[in-house]
This record gives sequence, structure tokens and C-alpha cells, in this order.
Amino acid sequence: MNELSLFDSIFNNTMDNVFDGYARRAPIAPRVDVKESDNAYTLDMELPGRTENDVNIELDRNTLTISSKEEETVEKSSEGKKDKKEEKKNSERWLIRERRCSSFSRSFQVPEDVDSENVRASFKNGILNITLPRKALTAPKRIAIECA
Repeated sequence: MNELSLFDSIFNNTMDNVFDGYARRAPIAPRVDVKESDNAYTLDMELPGRTENDVNIELDRNTLTISSKEEETVEKSSEGKKDKKEEKKNSERWLIRERRCSSFSRSFQVPEDVDSENVRASFKNGILNITLPRKALTAPKRIAIECA
């Protein structure tokens, strides 16, 4: 099993059991593709409707966490109440509203060979791309036994 998917798959399997039917209709978190090469690990996550300003990426020790929270914006006057002119002018009302806000957080245990100083992230066309370069791990050192 890939090191990057171990933590995440355990969490998602547990949550699928808790929210059995709901999890299939509305995913708790965006799906991720992870590739491994000789030089780096690459993670691609689909985030439609979000921008790079909506996403937070943190690498703490060996845990990579990607999160986002998008809240509903309600237009209010400076006093914090709905503007009566706005309310009269707009006679629309919601019949069904399922897209009010959404948030997610996904964490991945990254292997020891990730060069945390050179991790890069980019965002283009709703796809978040994170490149985690690999560094060479030090080989075990052989220690010679001295004769006394």
C-alpha cells in the first residue's frame, strides 16, 4: 500500500460506515490522485468552484493536511440587519438550498524521504497540484569492530 494513502484510507473507510448512504451521494472530501516517481510524489485534488485563496495546505512533521472552508455570504447593511430596500426589490426565495457551505480536511502521512523544504503547490482550472520532492535517505553506516 502507498504510504501517502494509508492514513487517509483508514479515515475514509470509517466515515463511510458512519454515513453509509450519505457518503456515496455527497463526498466528505474531494478525491485525490497520488503518483510516485523516482524524484517526487505528486498529489492532484479536484476542487471545482474553489480558488487558491480558499485552500489551506500545511505540512507538519510527516503529516500533509489540505483543508478548505467556504461559507455562505449574506448581504447585510452596516447595522447587521437585512437591508429593507434590498428585501423589497428582490422577491426571490429559496425552495431548496443544499449548497450553503462546505468544508473539508484531508490528511496524509508522508514518507520520511519527502524534502519538506522544497514542497510546491499550484492551482489551475480547479485542480490543486502538490509536488513533494524526494530526498536521498542516508544509508545505514557500517561500524567496524576494533580489536582490543
